[in-house]
Amino acid sequence: MRIRSALTALAIVLAGLVAGAGNGAAASTTATTTSASPYCGITWGSAEKSAGTLSSAPLVDVRTGRHDCYDRVVFEFAGPVDGYAVGYGETWTEGEGLALSPYTAGGALLRVSLRAPAYDDSHVGTVPYRVGEHAANLLRYSTLRDVVFGGSFEGYSTFAVGVRARLPFRAFVLAGPGGHSRIVVDVAHRWQE
Repeated sequence: MRIRSALTALAIVLAGLVAGAGNGAAASTTATTTSASPYCGITWGSAEKSAGTLSSAPLVDVRTGRHDCYDRVVFEFAGPVDGYAVGYGETWTEGEGLALSPYTAGGALLRVSLRAPAYDDSHVGTVPYRVGEHAANLLRYSTLRDVVFGGSFEGYSTFAVGVRARLPFRAFVLAGPGGHSRIVVDVAHRWQE
């Protein structure tokens, strides 16, 4: 009789321990899910993004901007443009095929291919820099480290955008100002909060 009582008590204790361990696991899973929330609500990811088609509207300006949660590069064109491909990896100069990574600051490299030329109908350059030149001053930026012109050839223009690390980014098109259009690349400061 004593053995049966002892075994029953032991079974009750073991059942309580198993139930307690299950509750602890559920609590830790909830804590993990909560702490992995996106930084500033950003859910962009780091996979390649591309859209649009080839255009003849020339590139006329490249500028950058700092925001609370991301840094921005803006490519402005003298006309409607909607074609781009942006992704992490080596960037090559247009027409020559030289790697830009040795000349671009940053821990990771975004390859920006714009489906529009950086020259007009007479093949005169429409931006003030040459292949390999830096297109922006990025002092005090959280994420951006460099923007290097990779050239323009057969209607495509290329830039190497050096960033601090491989971080989430997005790319999209904006209309304006006036008859111009802009391709925008935003790179987040961090992955998670």
